[in-house]
Amino acid sequence: MSVLDIAKGMGVTLGHLFKRPATVSYPEELVDIKPRFRGRHHLLRHPDTGLEKCIGCSLCAAACPAYAIYVEAAENDPEDPTSAGERYASIYEINMLRCIFCGMCEEACPTGAIVLGHEFELADFRSEDFTYGKDDMMVGIQGSKWQRREAERRNSDVRVGFKSGPRPELEGVDY
Repeated sequence: MSVLDIAKGMGVTLGHLFKRPATVSYPEELVDIKPRFRGRHHLLRHPDTGLEKCIGCSLCAAACPAYAIYVEAAENDPEDPTSAGERYASIYEINMLRCIFCGMCEEACPTGAIVLGHEFELADFRSEDFTYGKDDMMVGIQGSKWQRREAERRNSDVRVGFKSGPRPELEGVDY
């Protein structure tokens, strides 16, 4: 190793020494999420009627390479419909421990009912809390089960540590 090689290495080190750091002081500072980031799943509703978009077709479950999605369909009551179709998902569950966040469920959905949002804070202490049902995924629900449980215990709002760009399918939802 020559003196020239050492000088080149020191030059690289000094060049990086005065650059702005790439890290943020998380969770005090909000993390900037890119628009194409795939995080926690959200089930959407029709904006005009408020009905669920999911029609219980199970195409998302069939497309899931990790077999993380379980959908059980039921007939829709014409007097009090849950979704716009003939059927609706009476049970919709995603096992977040199995999910690989590939987005295949989002691609397979014919009604655009499921989208992957920007939430990445999914840590929990109990393995049974990693199975998210319909109530946990409806659009507008923020935070993991643990975050919501802790916010309820402290009588405060759920705090998420990220900011994100606009997503037209989640318009009107605060992130």
